[in-house]
Amino acid sequence: MLTGVADGIMCCLLGSTNNAVGPLESVESSDGYTFVEVKPGRILRVKHVCPPPVGDQPPAPIQPEGEQGGLVHCKRRITVFRNGQLVVENLGDMLRTDLLQVYNNINETPSPLELELSEPSSMMGNGQGEGVRPGSGPGGRRRKIRRPKRTINIDCEKRVTSCKGAQADVVLFFIHGVGGSLAIWKEQLDFFVGLGYEVVAPDLAGHGASSAPQVAAAYTFYALAEDMRAIFKRYAKRRNVLIGHSYGVSFCTFLAHEYPELVHKVIMINGGGPTALEPSLCSIFNMPTCVLRCLSPCLAWSFLKAGFARQGTKEKQLLKEGNAFNVSSFVLRAMMSGQYWPEGDEVYHAELTVPVLLVHGMHDKFVPVEEDQRMAEILLLAFLKLIDEGSHMVMLECPETVNTLLHEFLLWEPEILGPPDHPDASATEKK
Repeated sequence: MLTGVADGIMCCLLGSTNNAVGPLESVESSDGYTFVEVKPGRILRVKHVCPPPVGDQPPAPIQPEGEQGGLVHCKRRITVFRNGQLVVENLGDMLRTDLLQVYNNINETPSPLELELSEPSSMMGNGQGEGVRPGSGPGGRRRKIRRPKRTINIDCEKRVTSCKGAQADVVLFFIHGVGGSLAIWKEQLDFFVGLGYEVVAPDLAGHGASSAPQVAAAYTFYALAEDMRAIFKRYAKRRNVLIGHSYGVSFCTFLAHEYPELVHKVIMINGGGPTALEPSLCSIFNMPTCVLRCLSPCLAWSFLKAGFARQGTKEKQLLKEGNAFNVSSFVLRAMMSGQYWPEGDEVYHAELTVPVLLVHGMHDKFVPVEEDQRMAEILLLAFLKLIDEGSHMVMLECPETVNTLLHEFLLWEPEILGPPDHPDASATEKK
């Protein structure tokens, strides 16, 4: 919540935040934070904790590559038609639903998805970019079908392993969304550091104690994504897990797409559907900065109503401790108007081969559950977990539940028993 109108005005006028630092490549602070210069004059505060060995016990050894875990054959064909239809065919040795059964401890056969088998051999070119398929309608008329606009083929193998605490090659990255800071992850950081995990949590530019440039271009998706790339490359090891909340999920998706060999698992908390980002033309955040500054108390109250399932004293304190909306009006406006990422569409998400855990608070008024359900359908290997008592800030409202879900997913690895013997192994899914 905003600390005060005066603080917001000073932040806008001076272009600085509390604990601002000079342009250094990296400097350690006395309170355990690191300030990293990702670009000249662009400083991000980072919480980096690498738990020391307990007593005389040496660090856990790095897991030998290829010795444990389940080997998943990721074979997929993604077809985009000119009419906008998207068809995703899973062609690997094991159906996606089989892996979902193992993770969710389901014994019965899952309900079948809507299926459609492609028939490329029945398509005959007519020299004008379209084909015809024999129809069964009256008079034996032929029905025109469109040729694919583009086809993406994915064929690779991934070894998915259990990520345990104190393993020297595992790092957890936590990325917050608009208006927050790394403080929203306090319960998760404390929990996983206590289990021996190495954790990294940055403040986005203009948030928390990171520098706040007074140029709108500093808050576009691409500018922020490059910041996260710099942080990731600085701290990444062999098996990295990305955890994002809300807008932070988009940066996790970007990094997973850019570094498929380094990103081992991804966790998306109330991140929304697999659609390209585009700022709304009718958003309240299109108003002038001075108007938003005056409306800041109303915005904070609206966020409390929409971001939490309950609005009691506890939730207000959590909101204050989490530094939600503790950013200047200029930064808030620039962040919302800079959410333009046309590449991040359904095809982009369907290309991901990394296992993904989706966590959704059922009372979320910002992100409907249907969006995360759509995300689970599009992703190759995704597991959706719903929390009835939570809302958009579910990691603050239900920290124990969220921590348990995250930890179980980190420890999970698929048990690949060989190709299924049922005749539907070559079935394809229509998304």
